[in-house]
Amino acid sequence: MPPPVSPPVSAAVSPPVSALLDRLRAGALDWLGENLGHFDALPASHARPATRGRAKAALELALLCHCAARLDGGPPDALGEAAALIRRLWQHPDFPGLLDEGGERYAAVYALVYAALAPRGIDDALCRAALSRLPPGALAPGGKTAYQRLEIRYYADKAGVRHGIEPYADLAPRSPLVTLRAATPDSTPDSTPENTAPLTTGQAYALTHATFYLGDFGRARPAGLDGRELGHARELARRMLGHCVAHDQWDLIAELLLTQFILGADPLRTPGGAAAVECLARAQLPNGAIPGRSAAGRAAGADRGREFFRKAYHTTLVTALMALIVAPERRPS
Repeated sequence: MPPPVSPPVSAAVSPPVSALLDRLRAGALDWLGENLGHFDALPASHARPATRGRAKAALELALLCHCAARLDGGPPDALGEAAALIRRLWQHPDFPGLLDEGGERYAAVYALVYAALAPRGIDDALCRAALSRLPPGALAPGGKTAYQRLEIRYYADKAGVRHGIEPYADLAPRSPLVTLRAATPDSTPDSTPENTAPLTTGQAYALTHATFYLGDFGRARPAGLDGRELGHARELARRMLGHCVAHDQWDLIAELLLTQFILGADPLRTPGGAAAVECLARAQLPNGAIPGRSAAGRAAGADRGREFFRKAYHTTLVTALMALIVAPERRPS
């Protein structure tokens, strides 16, 4: 049997990029751990007006813990208290009542996510009760876009819930990875590839989230795509990432780096990926937080406490998730 072929030296991850990714991961996880107190009053129904939005934040924290638990070597120690918090929240009788905070449009998806990300070994009675309240048709394909059907199937499968959504192999060719088309610069004097976004913000998030579901947040390559379709999705992600780096759109930068990894293009070995990691590293504060979804919407110097948490939480968490999964030594297994 011939020996394995060694990669060329130029393909190796450069120490500076690897070190920046390590710093991003450690800082983001430290900040999240230090701010878990923002969830203390979450289950209390009387505190609902003050905690609006944090049920979704708790679901996002559960996703981070869920994905981290699947990595080689297990979750980092910095997520120990977060995992314990999720176990407490998932067993608190008041928590399911907060899942309707996003309104009817999101209540069914939130209930599915709640059941899908339930920690192992807990009493799942509350999860089963939340699922029993799903409205008729919530798990059927009728009236839903391909993206919505993909999201429902992903969480319903993970929760072990029967549904009527078609297989991933049928959904993938109808997903944003295939159907989205990049915009091209128009003929106006100031229109250039650099300042013309290939996708709208909403389209970019549809691309990243659909990739997460099809690739199970890094555990697999998206099924159901042929080589041409996969190449199209990679090019969309590459172009949008370059635009986001140029405009300091930090949240999408983190999501697109993870998207590229799931699509099979290791971002740490490309100039565009390295520039994206460097952009996030410049944005990261000494306390580890990424202070907003973008430079345009970053937390101001006067923002403190709850307001800073509201602006920084999501992007800091997504950065931690990306850095955990993309890191060469901790790839999902």
